[in-house]
Order: sequence, then C-alpha cells, then structure tokens
Amino acid sequence: MNFLVTGGAGFIGSALCRHLCGNPDHRVTNLDKLTYAGNLASLRAIETAHNYKFERADICDVRTVLKVMHRDRIDVIIHLAAESHVDRSIDGPDAFIETNVVGTYRLLNSALDYWSRLPSERKRRFRFHHVSTDEVFGDLPFDGSVFTEQTRYAPSSPYSASKAASDHLVRAWWNTYGLPVVLSNCSNNYGPFHFPEKLIPLIILNCLEGKPLPVYGGGNNVRDWLFVEDHARALAMVATRGVVGESYNVGGGSERTNLEVVEAICDDLDKKRPRSGARRYRDLIAFVPDRPGHDRRYAIDASKISRDLGWAACETFESGLARTIDWYLENEWWWGPIRRDRSTGQRLGEAQRWRMRNSVA
Repeated sequence: MNFLVTGGAGFIGSALCRHLCGNPDHRVTNLDKLTYAGNLASLRAIETAHNYKFERADICDVRTVLKVMHRDRIDVIIHLAAESHVDRSIDGPDAFIETNVVGTYRLLNSALDYWSRLPSERKRRFRFHHVSTDEVFGDLPFDGSVFTEQTRYAPSSPYSASKAASDHLVRAWWNTYGLPVVLSNCSNNYGPFHFPEKLIPLIILNCLEGKPLPVYGGGNNVRDWLFVEDHARALAMVATRGVVGESYNVGGGSERTNLEVVEAICDDLDKKRPRSGARRYRDLIAFVPDRPGHDRRYAIDASKISRDLGWAACETFESGLARTIDWYLENEWWWGPIRRDRSTGQRLGEAQRWRMRNSVA
C-alpha cells in the first residue's frame, strides 16, 4: 500500500514511518513542515530505504498536498501533523488553531478532491486515518472510570479543544461527503526520539545534567502511558483494517501519577548512571505551581481495538521506561544538539520558560 504520513518527522510520526517501512511491500511518503519538533534525524534509519521518501510541505498547502497524493498514488493518509504541547497552547493558541483545525480542514478537502477522482477499485480501498488524543475527553476523577469511544468530549486546554474540533471535522467529512475515515485517540506516548520538552525526556536529561526536575503541583495528576512503538503498530492496524466511520482508543494500560513517573526515572538512573557522592536523583525534584486547566486523570479503555483488530501493547510501563532511558543514555547524538540549540530555547513557549525558571528557583 502507498501511505502518506503527515507530521512524519515528529515523535509518533517518525515511529510510524519506521514501522511501516519495515514492510517492503509498503511505500511511505512523509510530509512534514519541519517545525521546531520535526527532526529528520529521527528517520536516519530509513532515510535511504527504497520505500521511503520525504516531502517538506505544509498541510495547508493544498496544491502541493494534492500533487504529492497523485504523484505517489496514495492509498492511505495517516494524519499526525499537529501542534501538541499543552504549555505552548496556553501561551500561544493561534498556532494550534491554524495547524490542528484549519490544517485538518484543508487536508480533508485535499483528500476529498483526490478520493473523488480515483477509479472505483482504488476508491474503495482508500482511507483517511485521523490520529487524535485522549485529552479531547477532558479528565476523570480518581476512581475506576475510563475513557471509551462513547465518552463525551470535554476538552480543557486550547490544545485539546483544537484536537476536538479536528475530530469533529473528520466525522463531518465522513457523514456529509462520504470520505472514508477512521479515527484513533491515544493516551500519553513515550519512548525514543521524544522531543526534550515533554515530561519523560525532560526528566531524564535534567537528571543527566544535574538540573532541577520540575513537577507540577504535588505531582498527583495521573496519565496512562503508551510506548510509542506499540502505538505505531496500532496506527497501522487502524489505518488498514479499521471499519470506516469508527474510532478506536489506544492505551497502554499503565496509569501512573506524574510524581511516580519522575521517581521511577530517578531510581533507574541511580543504578545506571549514579550521581557522585552517593546523592540520589530524587533530591533534584522541584515542585512548581500547577498550570491552568491541568487535567486530573486520563485512563483509556482499549478493549475495542484489542477485540476487533487483535492489538495489544507489548511493553509494560517498566520495560518501556527502561528501554527509553537506555536509549537516551546511548544517543546523545540525537538529543544533544536540541538541548544546546539556543534557537530552540528561544522558540519555547512563555509558559514552558516560566516553568523552567520556577523549577530552578
């Protein structure tokens, strides 16, 4: 099959491209604008593969997107291109509306134009897979409740609101125009090649550099953690075998408080890269004021994708976290330039810079 992956130079997108290219019968076109979080170094393992190509373009550029679809005879679009950092959305929501809402709208129109002109056989097998987040559902109390595919939308941040809007657009293009779509909503991803502003890589790298480990509030907010390679397998299944018009929740079944995640990283690094003077990494934990609209808890019911498509996570949180920490210890070639890049630091949202300043204080 011929895949178009939007946002394929990002964290999840690059994992998906690497996974898809593992099948020599697939051909993958990665279309990415290369904003601050897009990194072609994440694709070094496949950059010369016979079944992979990269196209630098914006999903809002309808003319270029259509040209790529026709040129590469695309069968499946997997749409991952998005602004995704909650702190950044609080400080500057404009980019989130432009990319996540307007960008998805324009990509849907491009896909509709392309699909409508396909011959009948190719038209039947075409799919538009929209990749979303569990944050569109809002948050959960500290009990046994979980998000299902029927949970009502109640986004809390500009980021989650923009993703909720894009989900609604995708469903509207299916209901109104018949564009064959599938959707998926995932829990928090982690793993290799994760941009260093996110919680797990931020804590790992701050530990290695002896910097404070910022934790919002009391660290009691709960997230369900999903190893990125498990997510990539799920995305491929949904895109190729999912039922048109349906959505699938993808979760790791690994709920942890933010503080538990930070402490687990500290304890693992105490063994693998101990600090001098018998000091513990936990001593670097610095609690900082909570961010506005901070969701209490996320939890995913992934029984539908398990039952209907046969997907299951291969990594536990413990095994996935150990793999992630080992990867960051062994791959400074990837994260070192990002941490040292002053222009990257200048592009961090004001909310993120504020958090870092307060974590040091």
